[in-house]
Amino acid sequence: MSARVTVSARMPIGHVRAPAYLRGKTGTIERSIRPFPDPERLAYGQPATPVMLHRVRFTMADVWGPAAENPDDTIDAEIYETWLSEAPDAP
Repeated sequence: MSARVTVSARMPIGHVRAPAYLRGKTGTIERSIRPFPDPERLAYGQPATPVMLHRVRFTMADVWGPAAENPDDTIDAEIYETWLSEAPDAP
């Protein structure tokens, strides 16, 4: 799977599982790992249905834009699907 996805830009208060510096950024799903009980609900003792965890790859250009020293270098982050949406097609 190599779908382009965008990480939600929301900044909720509390226990969240998406790095702030990746919120609003677009990357590519490198692989789907497997579903896990939703850790954001577990943190508050709430019932947690399984949520798919994906490894998403971002280029430094995706994350830092023109300020990226090495724009083609990459970083991978494991992000739950509740934080991801399909990225719009590039122009």
